Amino acid sequence: MGSPSTGETTRIAARASMIDSLKGCALLGSQIDKAELRRRLLMPQYLRLAVRDSIRSKDPTAGMTWMHDRGGDEENLEPPEAPMIVFINPRSGGRHGPVLKERLQQLIAEEQVFDLADVKPFEFVQYGLKCLEMLADLGDSCAKETREKMRVMVAGGDGTVGWVLGSLGELKKQGREPFPPVGIIPLGTGNDLSRSFGWGGSLPFAWKSAVKRSLHKAITGPICRLDSWHILLSMPVGEVADPPYSLKLTEECALDEGLEVEGELPDKVTCYEGVFYNYFSIGMDAQVAYGFHHLRNEKPYLAQGPITNKLIYSGYSCTQGWFFTPCASSPSLRGLRNILRIHVKKVNCSEWEEIPVPSSVRAIVTLNLHNYGSGTNPWGNLKPEYLEKRGFVEAHPDDGLLEIFGLKQGWHASFVMVELISAKHIAQAAAIRMEFRGGEWKDGYMQMDGEPWKQPMSKDYSTFVEIKRIPFQSLVIGGE
Repeated sequence: MGSPSTGETTRIAARASMIDSLKGCALLGSQIDKAELRRRLLMPQYLRLAVRDSIRSKDPTAGMTWMHDRGGDEENLEPPEAPMIVFINPRSGGRHGPVLKERLQQLIAEEQVFDLADVKPFEFVQYGLKCLEMLADLGDSCAKETREKMRVMVAGGDGTVGWVLGSLGELKKQGREPFPPVGIIPLGTGNDLSRSFGWGGSLPFAWKSAVKRSLHKAITGPICRLDSWHILLSMPVGEVADPPYSLKLTEECALDEGLEVEGELPDKVTCYEGVFYNYFSIGMDAQVAYGFHHLRNEKPYLAQGPITNKLIYSGYSCTQGWFFTPCASSPSLRGLRNILRIHVKKVNCSEWEEIPVPSSVRAIVTLNLHNYGSGTNPWGNLKPEYLEKRGFVEAHPDDGLLEIFGLKQGWHASFVMVELISAKHIAQAAAIRMEFRGGEWKDGYMQMDGEPWKQPMSKDYSTFVEIKRIPFQSLVIGGE
């Protein structure tokens, strides 16, 4: 595996026009020989079957019998250049998953392409990869090299990519390195992770050629580093209704003791935790995303591309009153200042500092990448003089910092989304704690990496969100 690139490499440009993208996909895709591509990606049959049986049985030893049943020339086969595993989320975006799954199985092999409705990423890590490791420990050099060279492709949106990255991150915690780098086939509605690393914003119309091109790029692309952010949500006892799969219940609920909690704490709390790679947000944009998410699930044919998505998203924003409801001091209205306090740890600083929430802000976003909301750069390309004046540094996906910005009413958010203006800059932080007190608000809306949920609020006790960087970085394959 090649050495990780610098921060400069991770900021791969991904803003080519749709026409150029289609031409490039078709031209390069037609030049890639299918048989040669398969040779470079296909695992030996006995290893494919060993991984398959281990996952089906949920037992990493279930596939080990294939070590003694390789047969003939199979025993002397060397591993491919880049053994590839592909995960497909059939529910992402416009639901192209089933057709894409069939295409990928033709290009690689059925046993190396997993439908996330059937095989979860942690099952592959816990059983499939573990089987290869056990075979390697028994002296199988082919299994050992296959495990070391493994690369993963994800066909899905930001939430799906984050799901897979999070599962692979468990390898680091368990001391099972190396962990495979991840490439992306953009199949979601936002695809900001995909854009940030050069994989494009959507699956082109000439998608059959584009799939071959994506697999080829996954073999040759540079390895980039990406910060991962752990989120801990502590709330008065209760449950989040229908939480996203990126948010899990946990019994560990220790907030950073370096910042004292003001006011009374409830006798019992409920805690959730998760990992995000691009953004966490609360307020207006999360509420709109929540409604849009349910609309997309009910009518997936409406979510066919970023332009259509933005039109529907804007239309839904109007129905929520974000364009016309004034942002006043009344807690019954939508100004986040009424319910939110923010503390941060700034770069190279170990002390918490309270950051004022502007009275006009109705959404707070903490952002890791340059892309948000289907390709928007809300932080903007700031001049050195402005960065110095505000005490900011140039933003990178691997710099250990999150950019915190605010969105005001719907008009402001709309201008930000088309990049006529930048969002309201609030801070850069290495760690963040948000405290919410409901008042007259019964529910708030939150989201991370495109996965929104409705968050119950209490008027008597605070809800806390604490965000800290995970001490190791994820690996992403650059698409260009």
